[in-house]
Amino acid sequence: MSDALVIGGGPAGLMAADVLSAAGHSVVVADAMPTMGRKFLMAGKSGLNLTKAEPLPVFKQAYGAAQEVLSPMISAFGPNDVSAWAEALGQTVFTGSTARVFPTVMKASPLLRAWLAHLSQHGVRFETHWRWTGWDGDDATFDTPDGPITIAAKVTVLALGGASWSRLGSNGQWAGQLPDQVAPFKPVNMGFEVSWSDHMTAHLGAAVKGCKLTAGERVSRGEFVVSSKGLEGGGIYSVSAAMRDGAPLVIDLLPDMSVEEIATKLAAIKGKQSVSNKLRKALKLDSVKRALLNEFGRNSDLSLHEKIKGLTIPQLSPRPIDEAISTAGGVRFDALTDDLMLKSREGVYCVGEMLDWAAPTGGYLINGCLATGRWAGLAAAHRLQTS
Repeated sequence: MSDALVIGGGPAGLMAADVLSAAGHSVVVADAMPTMGRKFLMAGKSGLNLTKAEPLPVFKQAYGAAQEVLSPMISAFGPNDVSAWAEALGQTVFTGSTARVFPTVMKASPLLRAWLAHLSQHGVRFETHWRWTGWDGDDATFDTPDGPITIAAKVTVLALGGASWSRLGSNGQWAGQLPDQVAPFKPVNMGFEVSWSDHMTAHLGAAVKGCKLTAGERVSRGEFVVSSKGLEGGGIYSVSAAMRDGAPLVIDLLPDMSVEEIATKLAAIKGKQSVSNKLRKALKLDSVKRALLNEFGRNSDLSLHEKIKGLTIPQLSPRPIDEAISTAGGVRFDALTDDLMLKSREGVYCVGEMLDWAAPTGGYLINGCLATGRWAGLAAAHRLQTS
């Protein structure tokens, strides 16, 4: 018997364990993987973007359709709170030129180690290689190296992740335990497949900067990468949900220059010149942008300057869901109370990426996981104190 059981050792689950243990309750955190926070550590390989230093109204807009339901949770644990939390664990943070907030060491491992040590000091017990298999009445059941185990807890927090990066523990298989309460999983923040022609070989791996990407109502000024598989990177991820749902991708290769300015500059180049030379001399268009213009614009009836301002990419297929940074779908909010407790099972809460919300990269994902974990943890602690 434990006061609280947290199933899943990612940031949302650990934050729930944090507030529950701080309230004086006994907590067990069980995870199917050999160690805690494996996807958190993977995020740290690119610097661990914890949050983004934006005004709350702007920050909340990143959560799209889930903005209204997540709003009180983000208000209670927003960008300033995330930074203060990391620094309280001994990890100073800094804000980059794009307002993204990172640990000064640009790694996840020191923060995770400090957090796990802090939780251990508060009596949290960690169990690894414990795979949740469902319920036996009100008790949670697990497959473990020592055989099947049942845990009785007064409250349970499910923090089982989404349906991408299965090798790190998030595979979405838990959805079968919550019938009729889960929206289908869809990839978010993913790349798209392109069958490149041979002339693109020299540009594979190149970063494309200084563009404006538009898909549906989504707009991004982030850079992206021409990879051997297709298009990927932060700029693409920001508009990926709209692309996934069928919106064409439109690339403005020179967003700070008007169509008229481009036409004037091109016309100023006299003499016989190849199109590539004109683009290079008149517009300083780099080689990868010229290559993309040729790849996607050669069969267009638009003028050259119009294609530069609106290079339209036909609908592309997203990369497999397991490669996506995150997923939409999961436990629907209408299956939960305002405290993130399952309406069908009292005392059981759902947090993090297993909830049906999505956000672009840039600090929104981790902040959302931390905020939902804290929100449900506080509600579970209140339930324990008043029962």
